[in-house]
Amino acid sequence: MAKERLQKILAHAGVASRRKIEEMINMGLISVNGKTITKQGTVADADVDNIMCNGEHIGTAQDILSERTYLLMNKPYGVLSTTKDNTGRRTVTDLVKCISETRIYPIGRLDYDAEGALLLTNDGALTNKLIHPKYHVEKIYEVKIKGLPTGEQLDKLRRGIYLEDGPTGPCKIKFIKRAKINTWVRVILTQGKNRQIKKMFWRIKHPVLKIIRTHFAGIYLADLKPGEFRNLTKKELGTLKNLSSISKVGQVNRGRK
Repeated sequence: MAKERLQKILAHAGVASRRKIEEMINMGLISVNGKTITKQGTVADADVDNIMCNGEHIGTAQDILSERTYLLMNKPYGVLSTTKDNTGRRTVTDLVKCISETRIYPIGRLDYDAEGALLLTNDGALTNKLIHPKYHVEKIYEVKIKGLPTGEQLDKLRRGIYLEDGPTGPCKIKFIKRAKINTWVRVILTQGKNRQIKKMFWRIKHPVLKIIRTHFAGIYLADLKPGEFRNLTKKELGTLKNLSSISKVGQVNRGRK
């Protein structure tokens, strides 16, 4: 493997954030092959170099990089899809502390009041790929909205509309069922503006009452209950890692259950 910056290697390995690693370097807490590193931008070879953090031997960088975790969680309502919260609210990483001592973080986000499929990992390279808009990663939601929108209103959303943070791209919306005075629809997005689904339906005067994400990048929630999680299968992980060779919208859902 070619040499890379130490910050990048360790951040991708899930040891800490790049900023935190830079702080550790400034404090002289990281060594490579027995030599204390104090210079930012120092490079290392992940195949051969031995690294110690804060006096703890962690083996070769390649050993660290091989210790990957890939989880699918059914994020419950009222849980933050972040690593920590200064006000003490529960986060998704609180739910998985029991299975890994490495730093695991969510890929993308789901709103505090939304539920459903959320991937967590310590693989920074894969995370960057899945959240980058050029890969058109498909996300499927079942959405309960107030009232019954007309076909014309839904067509407007399908084509894309302008929001305060810019235009939305085209999306797919399918009717699922009526629920008394409300409606369930399936929304398929390949982009992810902040609170996009809520803003879209608010614009056509049919506010969102509930959001459940059932699929992310072809990975299906299936029968996971809220708060439950599982390791990804080899097939699912293979699908995710092949995304870099996929360029057309909609192709990322190969292998969906």
